[in-house]
Amino acid sequence: MSPASRYSLFSGSYAPEDAVFLLKPVELAPLEIEERERRVQSGECHYSEMIGPEEAPDPLYMELFADAMDRGLPRLASDFVKLAALVAKKPGPLTLLSIARSGTPAGVVLCRLLCGLFSRDAVHFSFSVIRDRGADLNALKFVASLRPPESAVFVDGWTGKGVIARELKKTLAESEGPLGQRFGGDLAVLSDLCGEADMSPGTDDWLIPTCLLNSTVSGLVSRTVLNRDLIGPGDFHGCVYYRDLEPCDVSRETADGITRAAEKAARDDPSLLLWDRNVTGMQKAAARVKSIAFLEKVRRLYGVDDQNLAKPGIGEATRVLLRRSPELLLVRDQDDPDVRHAVLLARARGVAIENDPSLAYKAAALIRKTCWHGGHGEGDAGSAGGDGSAGGDAGRGGGDAGSAGGEGGHDGRRGGGDGGSSGKDGPQGSEPER
Repeated sequence: MSPASRYSLFSGSYAPEDAVFLLKPVELAPLEIEERERRVQSGECHYSEMIGPEEAPDPLYMELFADAMDRGLPRLASDFVKLAALVAKKPGPLTLLSIARSGTPAGVVLCRLLCGLFSRDAVHFSFSVIRDRGADLNALKFVASLRPPESAVFVDGWTGKGVIARELKKTLAESEGPLGQRFGGDLAVLSDLCGEADMSPGTDDWLIPTCLLNSTVSGLVSRTVLNRDLIGPGDFHGCVYYRDLEPCDVSRETADGITRAAEKAARDDPSLLLWDRNVTGMQKAAARVKSIAFLEKVRRLYGVDDQNLAKPGIGEATRVLLRRSPELLLVRDQDDPDVRHAVLLARARGVAIENDPSLAYKAAALIRKTCWHGGHGEGDAGSAGGDGSAGGDAGRGGGDAGSAGGEGGHDGRRGGGDGGSSGKDGPQGSEPER
């Protein structure tokens, strides 16, 4: 039985013409932050088997989001047109496959621009990829039954350490039959911090405003779920639809604002429609070197041997502060407007802040290690659970463990202070890492 016949496809809070989520809506009770983090770091569960509670962002945080949108909109608009121009060079129909859920807003806007500015036959699906579980092959097979597989372009908001980009390519390369070869693996992102994407306007670290929210800017879906009690062999991977957050949903509003700004940018500067300066091989190589050097630096200075606990870039750092158990926020310049919200969040949670003018990124965050013996960090290959199939939400570490507090020192475990746990998941839930 095909996935489509098992349940109705849905679009979350988006209009059906903007996005179709190749995800199975499920009911799953959230686990509190500390318990979820304990299970993940100990290797008892894979993070895709659990979700945490998501709460409505408070008015102050929405002010931060609005400010980030106001400041970032000119670049966001320009980079979206540039990225659309790069994707539009691909001949024939275009099938955008965004990685749920942080890639979903980018997929919505990119599809609109390809159809509108470039008059292309483009459609947008959002599907699941997760570290150590791969991409959802049921979703890919479903897409292949509707659209030419060679028309696929995978879409995400950004790359962090390249975990999801490599996971996607690994799944396509190892999939049975001709699936991998037919689909290829082109990945388009707004910012390729680690040099793992195929199409991007640049590799620098900048604040992409949609990173500040999760479900309420991504169609009200949770990060994706791969739990054998809920997801059968023929199913798409799962998600929870947060109907209770509909009053604060800004998914359509945000996509509309970015689309209007991008269309205006193209009218004001038609040369953007001819953009052909993709990230070069030299730039990607430099980004990879920077990523490796960052991980070595935090290992040497802070004793972070588990790379899953080090999150480079302002987007990743923001997500840690909202949804994980942060131990330390590193910033290159506290006066940079792009890190203002991160500094505010860190202070509110009692997280130590360290200035490092030599930091390779605008910001980075270290996660407090909760299990010191035999733990696998989140999503490591040794984690128990799951059915071995693809699933989950692309990117950035799920599972939160409450707030680390104080100004604790760095004793090889990044001594995280004595703050208490909030017992909540922050305004917007947790994400696997990119």
